[in-house]
Amino acid sequence: MRVCIDAVPLGVRSAGIKNYLYHWIVHLRRLAGEESIRLFPPFGRMGGLDHEHSVFGRLGTFAGLGSVFLANRTPLRVVDWLAGGADVFHATNQVRRPPRRPRLTATIHDLTAWLLPETHTAGNRLADNMFAERVLRRAHGLIAVSEHTKADAVRVLKLDPAKIQVIYSGVAAGFFEATPDAVEAVRVRLGLKRPYILFVGTLEPRKNLDALLDAYVALSASLREEFELVVAGPTGWADPRTMARLSAALPGVRLLGYVPEPDLPGLTAGAAVMAYPSLYEGFGFPVAQAMACGVAVLTSATSSLPEVAGQAALLVDPRSVAEVRDGLTRLLLSPDLRQRLGALGRQQAQRYRWEACAARSLEFFARVAGAVERHTSIEAES
Repeated sequence: MRVCIDAVPLGVRSAGIKNYLYHWIVHLRRLAGEESIRLFPPFGRMGGLDHEHSVFGRLGTFAGLGSVFLANRTPLRVVDWLAGGADVFHATNQVRRPPRRPRLTATIHDLTAWLLPETHTAGNRLADNMFAERVLRRAHGLIAVSEHTKADAVRVLKLDPAKIQVIYSGVAAGFFEATPDAVEAVRVRLGLKRPYILFVGTLEPRKNLDALLDAYVALSASLREEFELVVAGPTGWADPRTMARLSAALPGVRLLGYVPEPDLPGLTAGAAVMAYPSLYEGFGFPVAQAMACGVAVLTSATSSLPEVAGQAALLVDPRSVAEVRDGLTRLLLSPDLRQRLGALGRQQAQRYRWEACAARSLEFFARVAGAVERHTSIEAES
């Protein structure tokens, strides 16, 4: 069985989907081999994960994105040609015309373009609507990254639930293995001298940063004196007023911007609390990553976040500044509660291993392709 994966997000600036694709492809290839897991376009060898730049070499990126341009803007069937021989083509919203011969699959990450359209740009909404019409409604099989995301896809897009399999995303091994030395190195490198509350994510309206800032400012003076609020992540399409607040040197608030992937486990493991009051998540990588580090999490009682966090997080109404403030106060004043939630988080995070995600995904691909044997037999025949 040969699977061709649309890897265009790996060649451009991207966030959560890029994280998903990168680790997913790495682990699929470890199990099935590079010949069985091919990429469209054929960019070449993958380097380290970098959300700000392509993970491929300059020449491979230029040639690959050029072929995508031809595929999307001309009548040439470029994707059919480059995906030749594939049994399954796994699409993202970057390719407008998937190939005709292979079985078509895709991953549903979230439904925010429909459920929270005001938090997206017009371009994002258009791309997701085209993706739904050209891929999701035509696909032979779909992966949803949580049960909640599957339910939303069935309810909002009227997709056939029988075609959708829930396969949880994974957490990179570095978060499970973060050491005190890694924590200290990041603290020194970033000048973090006080205990801190951490937010990680692309700076965009859906992440609800204004509520988090308001909640932090509303903490008691003694807590703000003891704990900083550290905001890490690339600038997306955040409201300019939010960015102005983050850039205004509010007492106790540190804006780090994009933090390179190798530093994220140490930064996360060093936090007193991960605060993630997002309005909607299809999965919520920062929550799962913090749990893998054994860090107490405060997050939203909405969308997939209660499902992903289980009993290992303090859940609040993200639209209530008072609830976010009170939740932070409760965690910051109770080291025992933080320790208990951290231990529960480590247990919960074991569900989110990329090895398990890749193994289930290969079984999904085999089923969609019509194979009757499980992955072990497929690998032996490859």
